[in-house]
Amino acid sequence: MSEHTHSAHTGAEHHHQDGAHGTMKGYVIGFVLSVVLTVIPFLIAMRETGMGPQVTAFVIMGFAAVQIVVHMVYFLHMNTRSEGGWNMLALVFTLVITVIMLAGSLWVMYHLNTNMMPMDDMRPAGYTP
Repeated sequence: MSEHTHSAHTGAEHHHQDGAHGTMKGYVIGFVLSVVLTVIPFLIAMRETGMGPQVTAFVIMGFAAVQIVVHMVYFLHMNTRSEGGWNMLALVFTLVITVIMLAGSLWVMYHLNTNMMPMDDMRPAGYTP
């Protein structure tokens, strides 16, 4: 076994160059941003804003996407430098697969709904209500 053990390091010598550990300031900024990004969509949903329901839904989804990024940066400490960039590459791969699955599912459901036989045509011959 090696004579050089982890306990031989002092606190000053043991540091990470990739910024893997957060600071109290970073956590507070992340928390405040998370609270703001939660309160604003809540207020939009609870009050009459003059936006239609579709626009309101897209605005809330936009805030949710921004909040996901805030959590990944401030709490999960994901950036292009951590783990030699492999964390970010794994995230991009996951996002691509998720988008493909969601888009494919929506496409299949839309076409099933469009091409489905109307319920009126499914009555047995000679049926009268």
